[in-house]
Amino acid sequence: MFQDMNKKISSSMGPFKDLVNIQTKMLEELTRQQMECTKSCIEATIQQTKEMQKCQSPTDLIELQRTYAKELEDTLKHASEQNMKALQDARSEIEGVAQDAFDAFNN
Repeated sequence: MFQDMNKKISSSMGPFKDLVNIQTKMLEELTRQQMECTKSCIEATIQQTKEMQKCQSPTDLIELQRTYAKELEDTLKHASEQNMKALQDARSEIEGVAQDAFDAFNN
């Protein structure tokens, strides 16, 4: 009897464990992406600072700033796209777990 009850509790906790695993995986991916984005932004800032010393005119400085702004924009856009993909993947997995749980109740 105790074994049956323990088995039922374990099987009923399965979807919850799945949800925790999905969320953990999503958060790990988002953290990795944010660290990568931050590193790219820092590297772009350092590069821009080095290049600034080579500027001979205000026009050179303006062009350097445009290039820097474009690079940051591209980096942030890419990070945003990757974040949305991670969230959408997690959502799909969670919907699958929820559907499986509802299907189990219907049987």
